[in-house]
Amino acid sequence: MKKKVVITGGSGFIGAYLREKFLDLGYDVAIISRKPPAITWNDQEGMLQALNHAELVINLAGKSVNCRYNEKNKQEILTSRTGTTKLLGDAISKCEHPPKLWINSSTATIYRHAEDKPMTEKDGEIGVGFSVDVAKKWENAFFQFSLPNTRQVALRIAIVLGPDGGVMTPYKNLVTFGLGGIQGNGRQMFSWIHIEDIWNIILFLKDREDLSGIFNCSAPNPIPNYILMKELRRKLNRPLGLPAPAPLLELGAIFIRTETELILKSRWVLPDRLEKAGYSFHYPTIQETLEDIL
Repeated sequence: MKKKVVITGGSGFIGAYLREKFLDLGYDVAIISRKPPAITWNDQEGMLQALNHAELVINLAGKSVNCRYNEKNKQEILTSRTGTTKLLGDAISKCEHPPKLWINSSTATIYRHAEDKPMTEKDGEIGVGFSVDVAKKWENAFFQFSLPNTRQVALRIAIVLGPDGGVMTPYKNLVTFGLGGIQGNGRQMFSWIHIEDIWNIILFLKDREDLSGIFNCSAPNPIPNYILMKELRRKLNRPLGLPAPAPLLELGAIFIRTETELILKSRWVLPDRLEKAGYSFHYPTIQETLEDIL
């Protein structure tokens, strides 16, 4: 029987990348999403058929947080994560031959704004506010399931950098048009991960049957915002960039329909469990990451 993987939210930036990688390895890839031709969330029979005998399932489903946090969007952000996680767990529970591994995405935003010390899985301090509440409810929806034949892993994913899409496009545009200075005070920490490391971490966890629970999915060398912008300017040959103070960012966020939290929150996250388990990052520094992407 051909090896099989199920990806939910497979049409997004990360999901599309993983789909191509698994296809290259010869996997049969089933996609669960909101719209055909993917298996839709209300197609219970289709979901069961896809999940049965799957080697693993990767849940990436969730409305983008790159929007204004009005009540409608906030509700959609929450339910698109917790609701799909519950539907997936219920379906796995009914499988005669369930997936051996269920990887559910979470977010490094679950930790507090941190300029004083890094956050690990063991010592990290959970923050407050809407995004943190979503992250906590998302993880609770995942870990409420006790599946005797399916190992469960939650990835607290930092900002994902890759060549085709994601946040690199707006960052490149800012620098290209001379707006690549510091954002806010420039001291907020920037934790990221190269999309290729996401892929390799999934393979690593698939093979390590002794590992389960929560993992920080972030490169091991986070940097302050002013270093990030300096490296982007250097790589794109733009020696100067205008800074963007917080009030200006707040005003701009209204016009482009987003939130400044995505830029101004200090995410200082370390992949302590992954490194102790022996995972070696392919792109551990921002310089190596940008060299590959740009």
